[in-house]
Order: sequence, then structure tokens, then C-alpha cells
Amino acid sequence: MQLDFFDVPSPCVNICESNAKGYCLGCMRTRDERQDWNNFDNDNKQKVIKRCIQRKKRQENKNKHKVVEELSLLDISLLEIAHEPVQPSLLDSPTKQKVVHDGDGDGDGDLDFGDFEL
Repeated sequence: MQLDFFDVPSPCVNICESNAKGYCLGCMRTRDERQDWNNFDNDNKQKVIKRCIQRKKRQENKNKHKVVEELSLLDISLLEIAHEPVQPSLLDSPTKQKVVHDGDGDGDGDLDFGDFEL
């Protein structure tokens, strides 16, 4: 047991909205914990604060996982975009295509005439 010289202050940070689970967005206390705060002794107040810290850590970890999932989805969509064929611009200079011809008309020859000019 610890000697109590000072009262444990409220963890309230004046952001008094509840999330979907009923925890305050500012201090992470439940409704009952907020309403009964003045009736708690210092031991119970410290227990509430420890629970609030744990809730905050769980929420931050959940948010981190959500961000990582969103980033991985974004990376996948960027990769899909990168693999889409890109139509060349009309302003780009035309590229030379090498002609491979062996004389029999089937196009499987091993002679490259792309470097010759007519």
C-alpha cells in the first residue's frame, strides 16, 4: 500500500466524445468511470488510469495495423497502375524498330537489317 499525500488528478483532457465502444476519445475512460471518478479512492483511480493507458495502446496498435493495410492496398494499386501499358505521346520522337528477316518471309531469321539505311 502506498501513502496518499495527494489526490490522483482526473485524466480528462477536455475531449469529451465517446467512440463506438463507449470510451472517451480524450481520456479513454468509460462512462461509469467518468461519472464515478470523484467517488473513487486513489487506488481505484490509479487502476482506472492504468486501464485507460492499456486502452489507448490497443487503439494505437489497431490504428497502426489499419494504416499498414491501407498502405499495402495502395502499393498494390500503384503496382497495377505501373504495369498498365502506356500509350506513347505524339510529342515523343519515334523509336526505331529493328527488322529481322531471313528471306523466306516467315520472320524468324537471324539477320538484323535495322542499322542499314536505304
